[in-house]
Amino acid sequence: MDSQNPFSTFVGTLLPGHGLPELAFMFFAALIAGLARGFSGFGGALIFVPLASAAAGPKIAPALLLVIDGITTLGMLPDGWRRANRREVGTMLIGALVGVPAGTALLAVIEPTALRWLISIVVLCLLAFLISGWRYHGTPKTWLTIVVGAIAGLFGGATQLSGPPIVAYWLGGAIPPLTVRANLILYFGLATVISAVSYVVGHLLTLEVLALALIAGPGYGVGLFLGSRLFGVASEGTFRRICFLLIAMAAIVGLPLFDTLRP
Repeated sequence: MDSQNPFSTFVGTLLPGHGLPELAFMFFAALIAGLARGFSGFGGALIFVPLASAAAGPKIAPALLLVIDGITTLGMLPDGWRRANRREVGTMLIGALVGVPAGTALLAVIEPTALRWLISIVVLCLLAFLISGWRYHGTPKTWLTIVVGAIAGLFGGATQLSGPPIVAYWLGGAIPPLTVRANLILYFGLATVISAVSYVVGHLLTLEVLALALIAGPGYGVGLFLGSRLFGVASEGTFRRICFLLIAMAAIVGLPLFDTLRP
């Protein structure tokens, strides 16, 4: 008689080589990442990508985040479409059309260990950028919007870490905050489509990624829900500092040096 339970059978069939401790690690990484994103609107990718890269591999983690974030935030798109400055978002996407495929090409060719080092270093640099609080305070210019879109697209295609450059560019005060939020929602929704196409062409969006999304996705969704509920209840300043700490810890734990600390 087969003593395996259905979940073990699922793991063995669709996810050979991925043990239960590793999958539990990714579930809780997704939960923490979703909690950060749901509360503060940032930090989800910066936490999840280095941890998932350490657990499942750096070529899987960005595609996995693309799937779970794209699905769990799908319901936000209609409101984003109505409220966004669609011309500004479209201009930003022109840059993304160049940056995302270039980043995807890097993701496909860089050696996995080197890629993990790169991801952690990029996360730490973006964390320092976020902590600095720097914002672009000028009026958005067409050429500059395209350049920022290309840089964000490059980060997004390679690591799904496209948020900080765009946030710094649009949150400087020249655009009303509600419009900025809508712009971000619409941009990331449409950039997800560009990334998905690039990942399919680059053979990075695989059945293995979709199967892992069934494990990590619920954790991310629960985190988003709990984080949004905490907004307005917990201290934003305290939670932001906690997010910064979690991002730093994720980047360090994600380094190949510390593989013995994870399942």
